[in-house]
Amino acid sequence: MTEPPLIIVTNDDGIASPGLRAAVGAVHSLGELLVVAPKRQQTGAGRSLPPTTDPFEPYPIRLPDGTEIAGFTVDTSPAHVVRRGILLLAPRPPALLVSGINYGENVGVGVTISGTVGAAIEGATLGVPALAISLETDIEHHTSHDESVDFRAAAFFTQVFARALLEFTLPPHTDLLKVDVPRHATPETPWRLTRVSRQNYFRSIVVEAENGRAIKGYTREIDFNRLEPDSDIHALVVDHVVSVSPMTVDLTAWADRRIMWRELQVHLPPSVPNAPPHRPHN
Repeated sequence: MTEPPLIIVTNDDGIASPGLRAAVGAVHSLGELLVVAPKRQQTGAGRSLPPTTDPFEPYPIRLPDGTEIAGFTVDTSPAHVVRRGILLLAPRPPALLVSGINYGENVGVGVTISGTVGAAIEGATLGVPALAISLETDIEHHTSHDESVDFRAAAFFTQVFARALLEFTLPPHTDLLKVDVPRHATPETPWRLTRVSRQNYFRSIVVEAENGRAIKGYTREIDFNRLEPDSDIHALVVDHVVSVSPMTVDLTAWADRRIMWRELQVHLPPSVPNAPPHRPHN
């Protein structure tokens, strides 16, 4: 008898997040679920791996229909939870990792700060295709568990893209999909393939304090004159469509490496030895 695909579900907002519960509800019919998430809010944790030897604690996830899904939690970052969950708890290699649904969109160059994206990247480095899904919300909801936030459309797209990732293999040099859902989306909202914008979407608010300058929260700030029309920010904020950004764990800048090599030869001291860049075979 063929075993169902094993799906890992996590969320950087913590094991008690309604967004996690919505994601679990969205994908529980697609396979066998293993839910692993931090014990507390970990927004902004990126792909950090703080050391911990604490054991996982059981934390079952109960869905509205009474279904109970096995869940486990530990006080560490989302990426570390994913790593430990895959290596220590998974009964077989997972077919998919779902990270989300996050309170707040993850777009622009700040995506590496995101615990949602960081957890997905961590899973991808362990060979698991990953889906990082986030819902556009007001900033005050970013670290909340506000039950008034409507995750229904985001849950729909979680299921749609999770099912797709179970049915096909990501192409070479693609390890995860980052999906951002507009706040007023419905199941009829179109989706668009995008790239990650080079803009900072969130700007830190710097204020004068008694002991000098301090950072007090953040706000959205977009340079619409320079905004790339094929970017995740443009899709989400300007056109209000679902943004789907393929991402890779390889952070190499694929510029012409021979040009880079020649420039460095000119500007580094002659005493620093170098070797020509490798020419890949066709």
